[in-house]
Amino acid sequence: MKNLNKRVLAGAGILSACMLFTPLNAFAAEDATLPSMYATFWALVPPIVAILLALITKEVYSSLFIGILVGGLFFSNFSFEGTVMHIFNDGFIAVLSDSYNVGILVFLVILGAMVSLMNRAGGSAAFGEAAKKKIKSRAGAQLATVALGVLIFIDDYFNCLTVGSVMKPVTDQHKISRAKLAYLIDATAAPICIIAPISSWAAAVSGFVEGEDGFSIFIRAIPYNYYALLTIVMMIAMILLKIEFGSMRTHEINAQKGDLFTSGESSAPGEESVPAGTKGKVIDLVIPIITLIICCVIGMIYTGGFFDGESFVSSFSNSDASVGLALGSIFAMIITIIVYLCRRVLSFTECMECLPSGFKAMVPAILILTFAWTLKAMTDSLGAAIFVATVMESSAKGLMMFLPAIIFLVGCFLAFSTGTSWGTFGILIPIVVAVFANTNPQLMIISISACMAGAVCGDHCSPISDTTIMASAGAQCNHVNHVATQLPYALVAAAVSFVTYLVAGFTQNPWISLPVGIILMLGVLFVIKFCTPSKAA
Repeated sequence: MKNLNKRVLAGAGILSACMLFTPLNAFAAEDATLPSMYATFWALVPPIVAILLALITKEVYSSLFIGILVGGLFFSNFSFEGTVMHIFNDGFIAVLSDSYNVGILVFLVILGAMVSLMNRAGGSAAFGEAAKKKIKSRAGAQLATVALGVLIFIDDYFNCLTVGSVMKPVTDQHKISRAKLAYLIDATAAPICIIAPISSWAAAVSGFVEGEDGFSIFIRAIPYNYYALLTIVMMIAMILLKIEFGSMRTHEINAQKGDLFTSGESSAPGEESVPAGTKGKVIDLVIPIITLIICCVIGMIYTGGFFDGESFVSSFSNSDASVGLALGSIFAMIITIIVYLCRRVLSFTECMECLPSGFKAMVPAILILTFAWTLKAMTDSLGAAIFVATVMESSAKGLMMFLPAIIFLVGCFLAFSTGTSWGTFGILIPIVVAVFANTNPQLMIISISACMAGAVCGDHCSPISDTTIMASAGAQCNHVNHVATQLPYALVAAAVSFVTYLVAGFTQNPWISLPVGIILMLGVLFVIKFCTPSKAA
């Protein structure tokens, strides 16, 4: 306890020093109704407090709430009534009444119910047994997880939960820790979506490039998206070379001894609440998953106007992922229940028992998401976006060749602090377009890609990121364990990406800078393997 108190005090001291020595007034709020800390560095303090506390105490709920409380105090100028009203009216109630957020929560609950249905029917167990015969090594199980993550490039939320529900029986069979499964899910979800032309992320990025052909720019930026590309290279190389380091190494060693969690649990919340069936076959998992994919794709293109005459690509770009995924998952669940009833693997009563069980399994993810959304609302109300945009605009005129690397770092910090990739796109991409559009179009492409790469990197590292939360939910892994084990891997990929962006700023040629980044990444991994011999098989 004394060590914990010392770490908390040390963290508070470092944070205080940062605040004292950081220029606070990047933007002078002219509106008297705005808080005195509006659009200053203080706007970023609430998420920083929440993240530091989560990493120090290993307790995510109270850490997020304290961050929310700090944001409320700053907004209300330390008024008790103003703080309470801002937190509840503009925070919790606002985010839970937002239609997009509600759609994501509906999707989460239905996915939890479908996983419970597949477990109860015995489909997951049957798939695990069948995969055990085909996949005969730990490396094979991990590569299969990566391959499935690459194939499901439509949306990161959908990717995280689907890959987790399908591959969990396989990775459990091969004694792969839940933390490693969560990393594999997280490291394929956002990085694949950010380089896939047909995805909800491509649509979001294209929409932020005002005055330009957004989709064309997104395509041209793919070879420069170094964090996404190098993360995939790193992941595959670590699997093949059997490299583990940091706290992940401990989790993997423990998993091979039979402890998949390394934090005292024998199972994840909700996993043992419904008994697994014995009559199930592989088809009882395959049919629901394929149905889910088809229904969700149809749901997304429906919201984009495909059935009103829009092309497939256009309807996908204009889709509402929240509504599309909610609609698709509901239809997929109904079809799954009908299939199970027709096959007589479950009775109607047993199917209905799976619904609250699935909801229960998703409660931790729902709680963390709600807290994270509320913390973002506090940060937005303090003008964090304006502060970062002002700092970027004031420094964008010089150091042109170094700017892609600088933008990458800014994107990392902003996404890490706010927990949102799309919000980071919205802040940084318009600034980049304004600076480079009429001067150096090629450097604009590289810098836009740096925005995207930095956003995904910060998103990976942040405990309050929705994608990170979804990866924990998909793998049924303790959230703080996932963040702590993933962080060293993400930082290695970030460091190599930063150097690669320095090279790209001068060469402005992807066929020079990308091979340099890949060679550097492999070199770093060989050094890590040499310095940290793996005890894992």
